[in-house]
Amino acid sequence: MAAEVGAARRNRQWLLARRPVGMVSESDFELVERPVPEIGPGEVLGRVRWLSFEPAMRGWMDERPSYVAPVELGAPMRAPGLAEVVASNDPAYAPGEVVFGMMSWSEYVTGRWSAETVGRGYRQVPADVPTEQVLGPLGSTGLTAYVGMLDVGRPEPGNTVVVSGAAGATGSVAAQIARIKGCRVVGIAGGAEKCRWLLDEARLDAAIDYKSEDIGSRLRQTCPDGVDVYFENVGGAALEAVLDNLAHGARIALCGLISGYNDAEAQPGPRNLFQLIVQRASIQGLLLWDFVHRIPEAFAELRRWVEAGEIAYRVDVQEGFEHIPRTFLRLFSGANEGKQLLRL
Repeated sequence: MAAEVGAARRNRQWLLARRPVGMVSESDFELVERPVPEIGPGEVLGRVRWLSFEPAMRGWMDERPSYVAPVELGAPMRAPGLAEVVASNDPAYAPGEVVFGMMSWSEYVTGRWSAETVGRGYRQVPADVPTEQVLGPLGSTGLTAYVGMLDVGRPEPGNTVVVSGAAGATGSVAAQIARIKGCRVVGIAGGAEKCRWLLDEARLDAAIDYKSEDIGSRLRQTCPDGVDVYFENVGGAALEAVLDNLAHGARIALCGLISGYNDAEAQPGPRNLFQLIVQRASIQGLLLWDFVHRIPEAFAELRRWVEAGEIAYRVDVQEGFEHIPRTFLRLFSGANEGKQLLRL
């Protein structure tokens, strides 16, 4: 491994060149080459093998208060991923091990991995778990779906559960967890193909195609007694439609608002928040970091469901370091089918 690093003599990186205004573009990033970093006492050097892409990464590009510090201009873009340890001065990490954590758009990453950082440290990946599962249903998106649906949504058997972005990496897992828990589940997604997948593979009770159907009227048809639990990934028109169709005591788990992530100005609304009062409903923001204590249980349960065929999943794998920015942009055009990954 040391010979490999020495022979490479370079570390390609995609830097954040400017803060986007409106829709993110490839020109917001700059490709550079730098020497492979040397490691100091207690540090680890890893070669990034896989990167994972999530809509929330768009918010990290903006200079504004948030749950995580923004990526600095001129710094490599952050992303979850897998890296292989190639050199280590930390006894917790051995060369050849594969670890999961917050990486960057770089070929090599280094640092004190055991420390509490923005990525909350790195953890070793079990050798018997496929990579696509580690970064997909068993990764941060699946774990978020687990705690968001069960701890925030609190579904009960017989409840009607609606999930927006239901064909995406987080939404698809959240919807299937609700199905496993005995709920009637309706998914909202974009396009006939994604809706077919929700019905045939994820085994939801109904699917709404927001590209060709009116969400409000379809919710009234598919949820005649109202929506008991809403797992929100989208915002905008979908949120307003669900607010108008809430059941008494409904719970909303607010995971994401992707419809507005690339807006130059914030969207107005929703206009009908008064429905929360009428129906005595609650809405709660959701971050996985608030449920770190739940991760071991969530990982084990999700793995059991995946291996038993109770949770179906899809991954969209792109190839090549040079294609990192355009792969990220696939999230915002709807081109990705399932969890967006890239193999370096």
